[in-house]
Amino acid sequence: MREITYRQALNEALAEELERDPNVFLMGEEVAEYQGAYKVSHGLLQRFGPRRIVDTPISENGFAGLGVGAAMVGLRPIIEFMTFSFSLVAFDQVVNNAPNMFTMSGGQFNIPITFRGPNGPAHQLGVTHSHATENFYASVPGLKVCTPATPRDAKGLLKTAIRDNNPVLVLESELLYSSKGLVEPPDEELLIPLGKAEVKREGSDVSIICYAQTVPLALKVAAQLEEEDISAEIIDLRSIKPLDEKAIFDSVAKTHRVVIVEQDHPFCGVGAEVCYRIQKNIFDQLDAPILRVSQEDVPMPYNERLEKAVLPNANKLIAAVKQVCYA
Repeated sequence: MREITYRQALNEALAEELERDPNVFLMGEEVAEYQGAYKVSHGLLQRFGPRRIVDTPISENGFAGLGVGAAMVGLRPIIEFMTFSFSLVAFDQVVNNAPNMFTMSGGQFNIPITFRGPNGPAHQLGVTHSHATENFYASVPGLKVCTPATPRDAKGLLKTAIRDNNPVLVLESELLYSSKGLVEPPDEELLIPLGKAEVKREGSDVSIICYAQTVPLALKVAAQLEEEDISAEIIDLRSIKPLDEKAIFDSVAKTHRVVIVEQDHPFCGVGAEVCYRIQKNIFDQLDAPILRVSQEDVPMPYNERLEKAVLPNANKLIAAVKQVCYA
């Protein structure tokens, strides 16, 4: 194992899959000459050339549609959105065409396409650049959605997504691009299956269910809670759809208390679905009501203090954990 950044892990995944399969190509704004807005595609143009690392105009609907068409004829496009807030411009292609072509064609066309890029709030980007889109896309039949929180998960999930014969969205976290973690060396194949959550920290008193940017927050809070004799188990969903119900249920049956912390809005959010499935399937295992910590249900402010007030934070999460633990 060696320590690399989240950004480097994604770059390795792209390079390995481009090398492995000549049908794989990367397309998006500034992915080639500029080497990526966040330098995820650094060095790939020089290595694989302009036919496989393709710069596009600012036209998300156009190049997403081009990607869907390329997938229909057997290629494996990776479409980078500079931010998933901009994927809303391509909503028709991502939601209407990519997930439905297999069914509409009677199984004649698989769509092995990967949509990837930064998702969710970053730092003072304003409301139009801060959308957490996982709940939009996870509600669509035919789309798979994963949300890596560590360099290892970023590499393993992206490689799996590229090899999948269906549309997969890899929602990266802009604030995590420079974070570091241990990843297997390049000569060891790393594939992490979609729909497989991971226990990031063992605990016995409460299950904190999280994903993406909320994972490091949950781990920080768990360390603080340990000093107050509250043992928190951290479940990183990693994949929103498919969802690893077994990992969730096993943890809840162990701790009997649940707090869900998420980066999107509360209404119709991912946490609402997780909460429903827990109470529907293992209600008798609960010793307290499930609580959720999410963004406030308001447009994201640009002002730094207001932005911090809107987002999930350690104080909000600690308060929720203590409430379910009756502490």
